Amino acid sequence: MSEMIYGQLFCLMIFTMTGIVIGVLFDIFRVLRRSFRTANWITYLQDILFWILTGSIILFAVFTFNHGELRSYVFLGMAFGIILYMITISRFFIRYSVGIIKFLKKILWIPIHFIIHAIDQIMMKPIHFFVINVRKGIINKKKKTTKFKKKTKEKSVKT
Repeated sequence: MSEMIYGQLFCLMIFTMTGIVIGVLFDIFRVLRRSFRTANWITYLQDILFWILTGSIILFAVFTFNHGELRSYVFLGMAFGIILYMITISRFFIRYSVGIIKFLKKILWIPIHFIIHAIDQIMMKPIHFFVINVRKGIINKKKKTTKFKKKTKEKSVKT
């Protein structure tokens, strides 16, 4: 009898940790949403991915530690783990994670900006220069052609 109680307490602890893992996973998605602007359809895909990962974690824990049996302590443990995580660690996890990501974005922006600037100088400037000069040439040809047409028209009218 006492082994059964210890087994259930062990499972309660395992599912409390599973709830904490689910809370961390939830906060990872929250951090990503705060750090990067995405289109609505990407947010929907993130939600689907969250639920697939959460379901997989729960199924893994239930089949590995509880032989596939769903008991009340499974749900109580997960709920307690999620609530415990949200009350204690979540706020700090989000604050520091968002800060770290913002810092990394600033650091990574420097080489990315350099690469974009180099591509602009190497590829886009010559293309822009070519397009501008070709356009000017076409406009000048049109002006010369219209002037020539006017002159020939004036000459034909005079004669």
